[in-house]
Amino acid sequence: MDAGFGSFAELRRHTDPARLDAIWISHLHADHSADLLAAVYGLAYGGLTPAAPLPVYAPDGCAQRLAGFFGRADVGFLSGVFDFRRLYEGHAIRHGELTLSAREVRHDVEAYGLRAEAGGRVLAYSGDSGPCPALGELARDAHLFLCEADIDAHRESEGGGQVHLTPEDAGRVARAARVRQLVVTHVGPTLTPEAATARAAAVFAGPVVAARVGAIHAV
Repeated sequence: MDAGFGSFAELRRHTDPARLDAIWISHLHADHSADLLAAVYGLAYGGLTPAAPLPVYAPDGCAQRLAGFFGRADVGFLSGVFDFRRLYEGHAIRHGELTLSAREVRHDVEAYGLRAEAGGRVLAYSGDSGPCPALGELARDAHLFLCEADIDAHRESEGGGQVHLTPEDAGRVARAARVRQLVVTHVGPTLTPEAATARAAAVFAGPVVAARVGAIHAV
């Protein structure tokens, strides 16, 4: 779920990438997708080639963006590794017992939040988003809500509208959606994880923690 810088190496610390069933990319900003490049090298040339092309659920243009890293205009050379499948509003797919549902969220590029359900348990993920109704729908009654807290104060984007969340926004969404646990992530440079966590907790009465590299959370 998203492939920011260093995520492929971190994935290998926890599992064999050959065990992956799919990759899900919320949007094409580099901090959420650039390590697909490392995955191509690992899977195509590093002895980790999957038995069949790995589904990659992503916004339109992901294959072209990745091919561009290689200086290629065509995307056919990626077909032995990845099977690109376009995300869209209301997209839903099932992998084994896991159901993945996408909702388009408010950002300055095409972007999606994720609701993952299995065995009656729900993980919700905001991706990058400003406040919007889709976030509450994704997070409704989630056992764990992984939510960005990127900005210190509300600000408007060039195109109009807030495209990131404050810690208070994250807490408000979690409270309204009756989330069991809030995990704050994507904390911007004007905040610390500790400050973002405390500010979200002041709004949301449930458990709030900051995401940490290597941390494991039960859903």
